[in-house]
Amino acid sequence: MKKLKSVFMRAMLIAVGLCTSFGWAQTARWSEQKANAWYAQQPWLVGSNYVPKSAINQLEMWQEATFDPVQIDTELAWAEAMGMNTMRVFLHDLLWQQDAGGFKKRIDRFLTIASRHHIRPLFVLFDSCWDPLPHLGPQHPPTPGVHNSGWVRSPGATALADANQYPRLKAYVQGVVGAFAKDNRILAWDVWNEPGGDNAGSYPKEELKEKDKIARVTALLPQAFEWAREANPAQPLTSGVWAVDTSPDGANLGELQQIQLRESDIISFHNYTWPEYFKRQVTWLKKYNRPVICTEYMARSVGSTFDTVLPIAKQERVGAINWGFVAGKTQTYLPWDSWEHPYVRGQPPVWFHEVLHPDGTPYRQAEVNLIRQLTGKQ
Repeated sequence: MKKLKSVFMRAMLIAVGLCTSFGWAQTARWSEQKANAWYAQQPWLVGSNYVPKSAINQLEMWQEATFDPVQIDTELAWAEAMGMNTMRVFLHDLLWQQDAGGFKKRIDRFLTIASRHHIRPLFVLFDSCWDPLPHLGPQHPPTPGVHNSGWVRSPGATALADANQYPRLKAYVQGVVGAFAKDNRILAWDVWNEPGGDNAGSYPKEELKEKDKIARVTALLPQAFEWAREANPAQPLTSGVWAVDTSPDGANLGELQQIQLRESDIISFHNYTWPEYFKRQVTWLKKYNRPVICTEYMARSVGSTFDTVLPIAKQERVGAINWGFVAGKTQTYLPWDSWEHPYVRGQPPVWFHEVLHPDGTPYRQAEVNLIRQLTGKQ
């Protein structure tokens, strides 16, 4: 009898081990081979960071009272016409807390519209940039002459500082990713936008109060990847590194950057500088032997332009997603320094971001012609 029990226990342990191993295999980071096989099936990825002109931020884009599918349909048709095939789109944890069922329905409707225009979005789950005190309901109007005056963080400072809210954040990640984990209309999940983001230049008082912000984000970032992986998505996960140390050994990589590179199935990065630095960064990131996508670039007045960067991206087969599509309430056609010097008496000599005027006409026709040429639309 004891021998039978012993055999039974060994069998049970083997079964548990197999289940554990199977579960791990389902939630592990993608192998290089799987990531590259996935990328080989994709077209050359070109698009913009997208919010409709009628929304000042993620909350206004997605809340039921201000969700505007007609406007989204019009704008994504403009994107399709110039050959864009993806859009990077920000979500927010408060939207899940407010109305999880309605939020999922609106995401599904957005995906239906995007799919009609042959656009597969990259959804962003968390974001460390701009206003640390997000709130549901009506959003304030744009501050005259100021770049991105209403964009909000996710999670906000209050939630980030309160460990009791972390189960809610986990529920949000797993609820959204789980609902669309097998949805081929989605390209990928961007787990956290610029996790080391410093808002001292725009929200100095609030930033000073968050002395442990980076430590909390550093602890939460790998958990956020884990939460998303537990939903077993068919789409890859990423988080875009920025200001990367491109020395041969990368000895000066920060801890957050190390986490991002270690956890991402596909490598993504941000670059708002001269094309030679863009190319250097691409070369350095390719040493990880994974697909590389630039999820933010194009700031005309600081050296990052369609004319110089996009041909490099195509040559290197690096996805290219610029910041800003249609000029609207985000006002990101204004430069970063508008926080110090608002453009209230006149416009900047050169637009910073954005491709189109609010009516859909190009800011610069030559840029649209280039995008169409490189994507094969003409």
